[in-house]
Amino acid sequence: MEERKNLVDEFSKDIDTESIIKEADPEFRFRKMAGVWGFLITVITLIWSLFQLYTSGFGLLESIKQRSIHLMFVLVLAFLLYPARKGAPKHRPTILDVILAGLSLFVNAYVVLKWNDIALRGGLLKESEYIIGAIGVLLVLEASRRVLGKELTIMGLVFLLYAKFGNHIPGVFNIRGYSWQRISEHMFWTPEGVFGVALGVSATYMFLFITFGAFLGGTGLSKLINDLSLSVAGHKPGGPAKVALLTTSFMGMINGSAVANAASTGAFTIPMMKNIGYRPVFAAGVEASGSVGGQIMPPVMGAAAFIMAEFLSIPYTTIIVAAIIPAVLYYTSIWIMVHVEAVKTGLQGLPKDQLPSVVQALKARGHMLIPVVILLYLMFTGYTPLYAAFYATLSVLLFGTLKKETRMNVKQIIKSMEEAAKSAVGVAVACAVVGFVVGTASLTSLGLSFGNAILDIAGNNILLALLLTMVTSIIVGTGVPTTPTYIIVATVAAPVLVKLGMPGLVAHMFVFYYGALADVTPPTALSAYTASAIARCDPQKATWQAWRLALIGFLVPFYFAMRPEMMLIVVKFNLWKIIWAILITGIATLSLSYAIQNFQKRKLKLVERLAFLAIIGLTVVNTFYLDVAAIVLFVALIIIQRMTASKEKDLDSPLMPEKAESF
Repeated sequence: MEERKNLVDEFSKDIDTESIIKEADPEFRFRKMAGVWGFLITVITLIWSLFQLYTSGFGLLESIKQRSIHLMFVLVLAFLLYPARKGAPKHRPTILDVILAGLSLFVNAYVVLKWNDIALRGGLLKESEYIIGAIGVLLVLEASRRVLGKELTIMGLVFLLYAKFGNHIPGVFNIRGYSWQRISEHMFWTPEGVFGVALGVSATYMFLFITFGAFLGGTGLSKLINDLSLSVAGHKPGGPAKVALLTTSFMGMINGSAVANAASTGAFTIPMMKNIGYRPVFAAGVEASGSVGGQIMPPVMGAAAFIMAEFLSIPYTTIIVAAIIPAVLYYTSIWIMVHVEAVKTGLQGLPKDQLPSVVQALKARGHMLIPVVILLYLMFTGYTPLYAAFYATLSVLLFGTLKKETRMNVKQIIKSMEEAAKSAVGVAVACAVVGFVVGTASLTSLGLSFGNAILDIAGNNILLALLLTMVTSIIVGTGVPTTPTYIIVATVAAPVLVKLGMPGLVAHMFVFYYGALADVTPPTALSAYTASAIARCDPQKATWQAWRLALIGFLVPFYFAMRPEMMLIVVKFNLWKIIWAILITGIATLSLSYAIQNFQKRKLKLVERLAFLAIIGLTVVNTFYLDVAAIVLFVALIIIQRMTASKEKDLDSPLMPEKAESF
């Protein structure tokens, strides 16, 4: 294991991942405070974490009270940790920050203490309570500006203004307009706005899963994942890039954050890829596209997946099962492109004697996979995600004591809880501000109007409706995190797809995918920016490279939308249909990979490249005869490639069984 340690040190030296994350994503630009203020932040985060753990294990409060206390901690930390402007002090809050934190404490405490009294009044508010609601709305907007940047804040403000001034908009989006008092009441004093389903998920499931991931990180699970990935793929052609895909997929299963994933795994994998000959732009693209895939890789897929379960009133395990095949296809496509890139440029893997063995890795930290197994077991045996996350988190501490390498002392436990709380702030603020979007849709006819507009354009053409929904998701997702993107588009567009006959889960998963892929969609792609900083290359070139590698992700939703059996949700379990759907989508995945790389056994001729692209056109519409034609064309292209490639240039292909070791 000493050789492995030296290998890590060699590839990750001189890389300040913390600074890179802060530069790429405003969510991570919080103050680092010491002294009295540092101690106060630790105390606040510790109390918050203990509150969340206690209520999760021993019973939640009334939903509005649970969410209000959660939001209170979120806003207090947002104003104390995040500067109001660039020139503000970096190591202490200002007087204004303290005042805003105090207002956040007052407003949310008022909700908790007076909620029963308001309920006894039949929901009638006093004049002062309208003002308190307005202050709460403004605090959420300011917290969003500080923590997440201007894009989501502007969007939330636009929806609020629409609720007020929509009566001045002509056409289908005209509404009657509402008073500021009505808006204040709806957005802050009902579960339709700030305290809606999204914040409810943040206040329960999401915080616990973030804590679970933080505790696993404290035991060194990431080292186990790196070691296992290196031992499995490090020695193969282009091995470091394949290691990057394995580590990002496994880490993504746990944390669901594309930016954090790109930084934590990229600090090791990107220098390693560059060391064997990958271009810096390609290395950054591999890491960024792989990190984004973490958001769609079960079992932990980020807050949006939990919100989806709440929206659809289905078990979270149903979403896990539905997401498996599309996620595997996504990573398979990138893996193939990485392999083809390595083969056609002659890039080899790392020497086996520099790599750890599977046995050594499992001996050191393999027992830390048990909490993950416990989490999945509890969820799949009928327990709620909240119950499962609570006991899985406790099991991390229990099993961590078995080995010195994974044992956490009190200081490490407190540090993990503090990190979890800080990580939860961004998610919670996004869930709170997106409540303005959901609240506006429920207060007005916006959702119905937008849906009718899509239906008018698409008619009964499901493919056109899917295309319009995809474009909407990508536009909304430009500069906006995955969770609010999903909520916004799911609110206004997913009902249209359901109306056209698509199962609810498929429609929502379709929207979710494009919200996640916004992190590799030009011009703004946070994970690509993070990876480019580590690779020291042009961020825009890295963004386009990541988008190119992740392109299959933009097609897979069309395939599972047209073939719902891919998501294992058919009414009657038809194994033949499932196998056929996977076969056809797999062929499309391979075809796109070869067309993008312009290479299979050799460089493709123009007609061959066009033929591979034609396979995608044949298979996307889900017609049996076109599927058969696509299979025949695909097999013919592979045979032609094998027959025409010269012996001198007969390079390894990931399709050939006899070359499986090179794959």
